[in-house]
Amino acid sequence: MYASLPMLILGLAVTLAGCQATPQEAAKPDRPVLVQSVAFEPQAPERTFVATIRPRVESDLGFRVAGKVAKRLVSVGDAVKVGQALAALDATDLRLQREQAEAEVRAASAALQQAEAELRRILTLRGQGWSTTATLDRQQAVTEEARGRMARAERALLLAENALSYATLTADIDGVVTATQVEPGHVVDTGKVAIRIARSSEKEAVIAVPEAQIAAVRTGVASLALWSNPDKRYQATLRELSPSADPATRTYLARFSIPAADEPVQFGMTATVTISEAAASEVARLPLSSLHNQGGGPAVWVVGADSRPVLRPVTIAAYQSRDVLITQGVSDGEHVVVLGAQKLDPGQRVRIVEALQF
Repeated sequence: MYASLPMLILGLAVTLAGCQATPQEAAKPDRPVLVQSVAFEPQAPERTFVATIRPRVESDLGFRVAGKVAKRLVSVGDAVKVGQALAALDATDLRLQREQAEAEVRAASAALQQAEAELRRILTLRGQGWSTTATLDRQQAVTEEARGRMARAERALLLAENALSYATLTADIDGVVTATQVEPGHVVDTGKVAIRIARSSEKEAVIAVPEAQIAAVRTGVASLALWSNPDKRYQATLRELSPSADPATRTYLARFSIPAADEPVQFGMTATVTISEAAASEVARLPLSSLHNQGGGPAVWVVGADSRPVLRPVTIAAYQSRDVLITQGVSDGEHVVVLGAQKLDPGQRVRIVEALQF
């Protein structure tokens, strides 16, 4: 019994010594994080539409007289100038009508000369007392009738000459032929469309706009790029927006003028019209992985000069597929944790990693 007493005292001393000792906690290592520098830029969400290059003005030309088409002088795609002949009718009957009108003019002229000569003779006799007043009145009436016949004959000749000139259809604008609807041998009525010409000096892009994007198209800034040359952009201006939707597609037709359209911009080409906001706010674009939410709203970890992150609330403008657009809460040049944000604690030191290494 007395032999085990020293061992008991020794064990008690060791126990008391252990209770008085304070173990030192091991220091936490710096946590590696990937950061991104904040850079504000204008928020300009772009919307793109497929467009077709169309002429602003198309003229449907037709003959002003009826007849049989003798020849067509142009084809689709031909460039034409003002006054250039496009098609012609068989003018045989029209020439005969002009010759008939010329003969009527000659006959009326002869009748007028005879009536005026007779009137002068009767006036002379009347002055000598050898003619009556009734005879003079009758001759004056005959002379006036001859003058009227002469005037009618001259107008008929002018109409016949005009009709003969209408047998040749000419271009009234500089442009490009976009359609031909007559062939030699066709008999056409007055005013029937024969040739369609597009004014080459005015080109526009036509797009179909969904209902949800009408406001953006009205207020946005438009630009255009041809599919054949996507690197060159043209300024575009909204000229017309249809007030009603297409019954089949439920979209609204919008026409954009292209003031600086040059030779490469041809009718029928396909292009892309890009619409961006006219006055976009400044936003910072960060990855979605940078957001951290502990129940108080979206926030991000901002790493200071002491390598310690601070959780800072931010204001979100929009969420995108991979990014988030922030308007307030961060400043230009600050470093935001974009990878590892969910593993951080306030005040914990971090080690910035420039890039991921695998």
